[in-house]
Amino acid sequence: MTSQQNGLMLKKLTVVALLMFAFGYALVPMYKAICAFTGINILALGESDTPAGQVAKSKVGNTQVDLTRSITVEFDANARGPWSFKPEKSSVVVHPGELTTVMYEFQNVQNRVMSAQAIPSYAPKQAEAHFNKLECFCFNQYTLAPGEKKSWPVVFVIDDKISKDVKTITLSYTFFEVGSKTPAAPVAQAPAGLLGNWA
Repeated sequence: MTSQQNGLMLKKLTVVALLMFAFGYALVPMYKAICAFTGINILALGESDTPAGQVAKSKVGNTQVDLTRSITVEFDANARGPWSFKPEKSSVVVHPGELTTVMYEFQNVQNRVMSAQAIPSYAPKQAEAHFNKLECFCFNQYTLAPGEKKSWPVVFVIDDKISKDVKTITLSYTFFEVGSKTPAAPVAQAPAGLLGNWA
C-alpha cells in the first residue's frame, strides 16, 4: 500500500469517526424529542431548565392531590329488571386529584342469559364535566349466565377545577337489559265463574 493510499484511508476513517461521534451526540436530544412526543418523558422530569422538563413538571403538577378539600361521592344503583346490582360502598370521601376505585356487584337472578349495560348520571349536573372515569363498567355491555355473579370497577378522579361549592356528588347508575326482549308481564288468571260468562 502506497503512502497516498494510506493517506486516503486515514481521511476516510477520520470522516467515519467524526460521523459516529456526531450521531452519538445527536442521540440524546433525539431521544428526548421522541419521549416528549410520545408522552414518556422520563428523562426530562428532573430537568426543569428544558422546555420538555417544564412540560413534564406541569403534567405532574396537574395530577397532584388537593389535600385542602374533600368531596363526598355517593353511589346509587337502580336496576330495571329482575337482577341484583349494587355498589360495595354507599359513599367515599375523596380529595380532588385522588385516584379512587369502587367495585359494583352484579348478579343475574333469572333463569336465562341476560345482556345489560349501565348508564351513569350525576348530581349536581355541573359535576359531570369534572368527574373523570378512567375505567368503568358503564363503557361496555355485559352478558351474564343464569345465576352468574360478577364484580366490576369504576375508577375515577375528580378534577381539582371543580367548584369549591360542590361538597357532595351523587353518581347514579341505571342498569338495564339490552340485546334481548324483556319478558312480557304475566297475565292475571280470571276466576272460573267469569270465564264461564264469557264463553
